[in-house]
Amino acid sequence: MKLGLTSQLIILLATIGVVSSGATGYYAYRANRTMLVNEAQQSLLTSTRLLDQRFSSALHDVAEDALVLAVMPSAHKISESVEHAPLDGRERLEQVFMSFMQYHSDYLQLRLISRAHYGLERVRVDRGPNGVIAVPEAGLQEKGHFAYVFDTLAVPAGHIYLSPIVINHEAGTHAASGRPIVRVGTPIVGANGANVGVLVIDVDLTRVFARLARDLPQRDQVYMANQWGDFLIHPDPALAFGFDRGQRVLMQETFPVTKPLFDESGAQMTISGYEHRRDGRIYAFARTPFGAVEGNRFVVLGLARPLTTVLVPADALGGRITRMVIVFSVFALVLAILFARALTKPLHTLASAALRVFDHPPDARLPTERSDEIGILARCFDSMCREIRLQMSELHSKQRELAHLAGHDALTGLPNRMLFMEKLVAAIDTATRTDQRLAVIFIDLDRFKQINDQLGHWAGDRALTVVAERLASVLRASDMAARLGGDEFIVLIVDMQSAGVVEEIAMRIAEAMNEDLQLGDQRLKIGASVGISEFPADGLTAEELLLKADVAMYAAKSSRCGMHRRYQELASPGAVS
Repeated sequence: MKLGLTSQLIILLATIGVVSSGATGYYAYRANRTMLVNEAQQSLLTSTRLLDQRFSSALHDVAEDALVLAVMPSAHKISESVEHAPLDGRERLEQVFMSFMQYHSDYLQLRLISRAHYGLERVRVDRGPNGVIAVPEAGLQEKGHFAYVFDTLAVPAGHIYLSPIVINHEAGTHAASGRPIVRVGTPIVGANGANVGVLVIDVDLTRVFARLARDLPQRDQVYMANQWGDFLIHPDPALAFGFDRGQRVLMQETFPVTKPLFDESGAQMTISGYEHRRDGRIYAFARTPFGAVEGNRFVVLGLARPLTTVLVPADALGGRITRMVIVFSVFALVLAILFARALTKPLHTLASAALRVFDHPPDARLPTERSDEIGILARCFDSMCREIRLQMSELHSKQRELAHLAGHDALTGLPNRMLFMEKLVAAIDTATRTDQRLAVIFIDLDRFKQINDQLGHWAGDRALTVVAERLASVLRASDMAARLGGDEFIVLIVDMQSAGVVEEIAMRIAEAMNEDLQLGDQRLKIGASVGISEFPADGLTAEELLLKADVAMYAAKSSRCGMHRRYQELASPGAVS
């Protein structure tokens, strides 16, 4: 059966409409999918580099701790003593070691081992099942036959020995037994300039990476391999440290794309990509010198993310596009029918027009007034494009919102601990270059638990919001307040023109916290304990300043002398290490 002109036009125009909307939707879906994959690759590569930097920085911090402890006078005396270590010096050093262990949760063991008596342990502090303990003298062991002892003794003074990452099998090591560890050691120099002992810190690699990967999305999988490709960290614990069980599981076999990282001689390399199958992964790997401390060893760090999780937004958008294509296809069919009927209504006109179109194209074109439905169709496609742009705008808006939430407290809007520590480190660098001073003020609310218990969490949230507002009202424009969590706040004071600036601000903070707070039909006082530490008098690093401000705050909380205390006022010289 031969189709008439109307049917042919309907089929043609409907086909054009359906194909056009389908092609546009498919292109939008593929473009969105490609963009999500590319963004995920870039995000993983950036996260891998950041994880690499944090790992190197973490080992560097351990090395700095070891160097500081190794030059303590007590360490020299105990290492040089031929017989039993002096009791008072040993107890002091144990207290120092225990303080370091309590502050660093990833330290499993801290030891001072002398060269004499076959590498006898003179001081050892372990992290046991019930906390940090000092091992009595009767429980100390000879360790001179271990590589980390005699290799560290061969290291020049002021340098660091970094052991391979292994599973610890030494007896009597409490919580360290069976854990993946790395040992950081440094020699202790005697009065004659010779190495008389070593100071060794055992670091729990699992805790280190749990802390470093805390800010990564939970769906990201962390990998690490040594210079031979043996997995040291794997999402499946059964595949990590296979060589320790007589079974080797290599990264270059699991991820063949990583082979150049182990074959090439470059100091640092990065690789990223993704597996095209549906259940594939997006991955990024980076090779870096092991810890960037000393030596020529390296590790390969990597992150992987399931492709299905990356493509969830694309699949959702694909479903929406499919529905839109169906709607617009129906709309195009209706337009085609209306347009065809409008053209065939005057039969002679349509026949004449058809003859002119086919026989005399230059002179006999269809009337331009018959193209209005095409404009409607074009505007419909524009509506589709606007919908796609709206979806993309919402996606970027969510990304910006997540980036903001990563550095700010959701309740008060103040910076969180991560952002505050970044600002504090930057401020310390600036103050060091310009020879200026700065201060950290630690604030703990006195009656926050009472408000929570009596009035409920809504009152606690309201109190925290008011505290944040009051802090903003009493601080200068150059100062910065942050919420560490719970009822703890921290303030960074820069641009200290005089020694009294920080005292004045601390008093203003204490006065603001003592003002009555209206909660429902009750007026309550919040109150706060304020501790102050100053750079460079109280410390040269962000961690030291924060710790000592915390110590001063607890002193203020227990003191009856005032609402705020400076760390320098707490103890006589030598009482605080």
